[in-house]
Amino acid sequence: MVKYQSVSIIIPCRNEEKFIAKCLDSLLFCDFPKDRMEIIIVDGMSKDKTRLILETYLRKYPFIKLLDNLKQITPVALNIGISSAVGDVIVRIDSHATYSSDYISKCVHYLERYSADNVGGVISIVPRENTIMGRGIAEALSSSFGSGDASYKIGLDKFKEVDTVPFGCFTKDIFDRVGLFNENLKRSQDLEMNLRIKKFGGKIYLFPDIVSYYYARSSLSEFFVHNFKDGIWVIYPLRFIRMPFRLRHYAPLFFVVALLGLFIAGFFYVDIRLVFFALLACYLLGLLYFSLNAYLRKRDITLLISMPVAFMVRHLAYGLGELWGGVLILLRPKKT
Repeated sequence: MVKYQSVSIIIPCRNEEKFIAKCLDSLLFCDFPKDRMEIIIVDGMSKDKTRLILETYLRKYPFIKLLDNLKQITPVALNIGISSAVGDVIVRIDSHATYSSDYISKCVHYLERYSADNVGGVISIVPRENTIMGRGIAEALSSSFGSGDASYKIGLDKFKEVDTVPFGCFTKDIFDRVGLFNENLKRSQDLEMNLRIKKFGGKIYLFPDIVSYYYARSSLSEFFVHNFKDGIWVIYPLRFIRMPFRLRHYAPLFFVVALLGLFIAGFFYVDIRLVFFALLACYLLGLLYFSLNAYLRKRDITLLISMPVAFMVRHLAYGLGELWGGVLILLRPKKT
């Protein structure tokens, strides 16, 4: 007997004219029965052609719905979607990605088979633009040197229980037990939700055969800004809640603090300069090692140039963002 009869797919979006059609087309091509599926797009009042594009889908597919998100932040969009959903399974979708044809059916199957509360899969990271820097950024994000032990990015051989998954396929009743997404968190809301699920004894599994394709930023400036904001929202949530991130989240902060501290101290102590240059040398060797590995796999000589740059931008931007997140906590009193 099938336990879960229907699925509600929730897509938060804002100004996604370049990606929303690709995202929707991949979902419409999926093998899950359309009479048991609804797609809820929660738009943050897009100012580009997103809503114009959506109108063509709304006219053609009655199971696609469009809702407004006046506050224009992701957790609010998710909560609006969940509150209006009729399915007993909630699939949280990112509009910057496309999904394999069996993505939904496998999510629902594993959710039922393992009596899980949330399941997810691996992300295959592809460049938004097939440029030298675009390919370098995508490869850097797929590397353990760029993403630490994040199995959903670097891959895994068999399924395992985890603390969080990208996007996520939830039982709808889990939100009755643990509450909706925290609307104080402009980012990191998925991780916080999954930590809450684990705290309540819930089960979260990651499966290697559930696959989505995420379009990574190809511009260095956009990549820097994105990582800087991610870094802020590793630290800044501590203003609202206790949120234990993993070591990989704090590694860029430790690296940036060590570099800055050793650099400044080197002006006063000669021996400290040696430690600074030793740390820098080890880091540069790491850049070259992981970039060389990618080159040997892909046979793309440009990766030897673009990946070291992408690694440096990611680590420095993320670490500086974490520092700024700490400053923001000091400048703004904790909400009670």
